[in-house]
Amino acid sequence: MTVLVTGVAGFIGFHTAQALLARGETVIGIDNVNDYYDPQLKRDRLDQLGGDFIFDYCDFSDFTALTKVLRRHSFDRIVHLGAQAGVGYSLKDPHSYVRSNLAGHLNLLEIARTADGLRHMVYASSSSVYGANTKLPFAVDDRADNPVSLYAATKRADELMSESYAHLFAIPLTGLRFFTVYGPWGRPDMAIWRFTERILKGIPIELYNAGRMRRDFTYIDDIVGGVLLALDCPHGGEHRVYNLGNSRSEDLAHLVELIESATGKAAIRELLPMQPGDVRETYADIAATTAALGFVPTTSIETGIPKFVDWFRNYTGL
Repeated sequence: MTVLVTGVAGFIGFHTAQALLARGETVIGIDNVNDYYDPQLKRDRLDQLGGDFIFDYCDFSDFTALTKVLRRHSFDRIVHLGAQAGVGYSLKDPHSYVRSNLAGHLNLLEIARTADGLRHMVYASSSSVYGANTKLPFAVDDRADNPVSLYAATKRADELMSESYAHLFAIPLTGLRFFTVYGPWGRPDMAIWRFTERILKGIPIELYNAGRMRRDFTYIDDIVGGVLLALDCPHGGEHRVYNLGNSRSEDLAHLVELIESATGKAAIRELLPMQPGDVRETYADIAATTAALGFVPTTSIETGIPKFVDWFRNYTGL
């Protein structure tokens, strides 16, 4: 029982590989360990993975390199979590999103199409596909044709490409729309990491839209649980999409208060206007996910934020 995990040195990829290994799977992990954020964090994650874990350095947007690496391995499932992440960075380097999220996703679809005996491919989409949608909570059958960032547009394009491949080639494909994932070994470009670091250092935190923001913060263990539930539920040659979120829209001010409590330090707040490409609120409707997969998140931010802060202080020494 072997699973190919792309983006294995990334936040969600690392935790997913760890969970697969813990239940006795063999994991083939690929990653190009790029410098979008500190590669040392990615290498430190990889160092935590033992057992039946095989790692290959590979940029999956390079189809020649990808096929050369995968020719050495056999696998019956794919968890495609590698991508160029981040909304703001897509304004600075749009071509990296085209390479990774469009060409790279197409490459994985081609691998899935030609692999012998492939049972299922699960891939990462994003809550950002809901874009300018004002209906709350966001349900998977809501319109998703108003992206407000290039990142969101590439993730929606991934879903549409997957729909066509499932239709044409009867490949079982499942897309997962993640909602603001956080937890130990998280990403330095995300708000919870930035806020924690700056509060501990006494540096002002930036609150966009003057802090009038709400997010569906989802703890990493709940996300990984949803990934595994989806992976274990192939559904013939169809394409399906599910929300993975905590199904609670939390006020940003409450998040900051929880970090202040966990660090024992007060935040210095800098109120700023809304960022280009950002949305005011996210909120996952997970009814369809629960009905189909049995997905039930269990970790509130009141529990998850202190866990992240404890890990962060141990890892960084702050």
